[in-house]
Amino acid sequence: MTGDSRPSRTRTRTRTDDRRAVERILGRPLVQARPTGALPPGSRVTVVRDPDRDGPRQVEFLGTTDAMGAPEPNEHAQALSGELLYRVDFDTPQRDCDGPGSYRKAQIWGRYLRPEPDTERPDPVPGP
Repeated sequence: MTGDSRPSRTRTRTRTDDRRAVERILGRPLVQARPTGALPPGSRVTVVRDPDRDGPRQVEFLGTTDAMGAPEPNEHAQALSGELLYRVDFDTPQRDCDGPGSYRKAQIWGRYLRPEPDTERPDPVPGP
């Protein structure tokens, strides 16, 4: 995962607290049904910069897709058709391109995530 050395009980309490906080802000429960083709929770990803503008992050960095809630459709006017929003836990705290932060996790547009090779599904092993 992210190399978290806190006791399991503390990590669980933090995840529960995070979920409650996000649901309170959204005013609704988080979606749990995963869309077809979505990256699975626990996938290692690199959060990449937009090649056409300065951002949305200062640098590229590693993270892990979070299991707090399923990826959700990105309904922003500039979203790509079918683009998903993922919750990503960062390996190290990060700042936005404008400087705010530091953040330990964020909701990231799918176009800014590059799956790491170890998260790709291997070809099935042929049977005897």
